Amino acid sequence: MKISLGPLQYCWEKQKVNTFYDQVAQSDIPLIYLGETVCSRRRQLKFADYFALAQMLKESGKQVVLSTLALLEAPSEYNELKKHVDNGEFMIEANDMGAVQAAKERKLPFVCGPTVNNYNFATLKKLQQWGMQRFVMPIELSKDWLTHVIEAEKPTPFEVEVFGHGYLPLAHSARCFTARQQGLQKDDCQIVCLSHPKGLLAQTMDDQPLLRLNGIQTQSASLIDLSSEVDQMKLMGVDYFRVSPTSLQSIEIAEQILLQPTSDKSLACNGYWHQSAGFSQVVSN
Repeated sequence: MKISLGPLQYCWEKQKVNTFYDQVAQSDIPLIYLGETVCSRRRQLKFADYFALAQMLKESGKQVVLSTLALLEAPSEYNELKKHVDNGEFMIEANDMGAVQAAKERKLPFVCGPTVNNYNFATLKKLQQWGMQRFVMPIELSKDWLTHVIEAEKPTPFEVEVFGHGYLPLAHSARCFTARQQGLQKDDCQIVCLSHPKGLLAQTMDDQPLLRLNGIQTQSASLIDLSSEVDQMKLMGVDYFRVSPTSLQSIEIAEQILLQPTSDKSLACNGYWHQSAGFSQVVSN
């Protein structure tokens, strides 16, 4: 099993993004996903910028995948998607069925991201016939579910990746809750996500952490941390353990997970993997 670094889910200034990926290039992480997956209004980096970063990472020895939006809402977003699909050099991560269809029409290989609903082996086989090389298990599914999928056919006809560390992407909406919280309209949001580099923590009336608002995306308030499950995943046949970046420190976390697979379960939100309730005691904003 190898480590992958998922696409950056947050809105950072361009210089911070460039600094982050300069450090990624010097790391031991073999597989990097790159691109805007949450909101097309985040224009600090355009497709040309991501493509240049992808080429730089490739030159440093990384395998690079260009990630696409999880929710396509407008023709302009589909036109931007076609730039990813037709890039001519890098595989894409399809996070919406529109991206799957675009890759299928062009007979191009792709990775199926965690926001595409894959709930049975028959669906995965169909996607594999359309060109899927690897799938990232939807975050709401469990270890037992994945075991059944891996054992359904030997050898498994596609690679398997698990979202193992980071804030869970629970839902996407046509509305922007971060803008609404600031009294702004989505079409005039002033890119307020820049002020919340790890999302905006939402709490209950009892001041308990509940969710994390990240533009049109709703995340878990607490991190999932399945690093203690690394040995089990290796035995199951998982190919990649995904770390979803939350800060510059995520690079070091990714490098250490396979070397020191430990986890403080009392602070982690691991319920989906174990088919049990998730729980968090302390969350820092």
